[in-house]
Amino acid sequence: MSTRPLITLPLLLALTAPLPLQAADSLGKDMRNAAAVGNTEEVMRHLDAGVPVDAPNEFGKTALMMAVEGDNLETVALLLARGADVNARASGNCTALTFAAENGHIGITALLIERGANLHDRTRGGWDALMIASRYGITDMVEQLLFKGADPKASDKEHRTAMMDAAARGHAQVAKLLIEAGAELEARDKEGATALILAAGAGQTDAVATLLAKGANADAQDKSGGTPLIWAIGAGRTDVVELLLAAGANPNLADTDGVTPLMEAVNTGHGEFITPLLTYGADVSLKDRKGRTAGDIAKQKGAQDALVLLSKP
Repeated sequence: MSTRPLITLPLLLALTAPLPLQAADSLGKDMRNAAAVGNTEEVMRHLDAGVPVDAPNEFGKTALMMAVEGDNLETVALLLARGADVNARASGNCTALTFAAENGHIGITALLIERGANLHDRTRGGWDALMIASRYGITDMVEQLLFKGADPKASDKEHRTAMMDAAARGHAQVAKLLIEAGAELEARDKEGATALILAAGAGQTDAVATLLAKGANADAQDKSGGTPLIWAIGAGRTDVVELLLAAGANPNLADTDGVTPLMEAVNTGHGEFITPLLTYGADVSLKDRKGRTAGDIAKQKGAQDALVLLSKP
């Protein structure tokens, strides 16, 4: 009868011992690279060889995070099935879910959430997945995250909410979704700006229209007293100025320096706004904190065309 080869204790220990640190680091790198390009078979081979599933690189990124960034659903599924930590954090406190929010892959976010991804985890900048998806205008993902319980009232370190970021970047449909999900229409950032002020200054006409339709305060003022109208005029946002005036924005509401929308138009060289402001009742006699009227400012600047318009009876 044939005999089986004996396995000695030293050999048994060698077969079951962890990989040496240097070898593990090298193989971990290879596995992460394979995950990044969606080579699922290669990732599986490394896992079967004993490479830790959550082996991170010097920035704390794991194979799961790299697979998410690479938009590789099959590889993500494998890593999760093999025990990858769905809530591991890389440098900057980024997680697999916050990386997924940047990519906009609905299938991957669904899988991560199903496996226990924390919707409320924040990056170092204070952004959660909902804020990131909103900033990028990924409507389907915003809907998904809201359905799963993401908080539309949460704000980042600058006190900006997902809705404020969406509005500032012109993602009107996303802003509408967030408002309807409970986002605060008049929430303010560290500078006291509302979503309407941000959208107006950025010239985001559709977002401004959406916010006004939802009841945003057209005369909101930030810490410097700036209104949506003043910010839009200063930035030369013609369509937004027209929308705000038509919505009833006060053409005489001044900032903390006493600068009115009319003065702002003269100060910034946007004389094209003088006539519509006058049409909506702008008062040429108002003075700023230096005692100057819009006409006085026009004289100082040598803005003859503006002065002519301001001097009309």
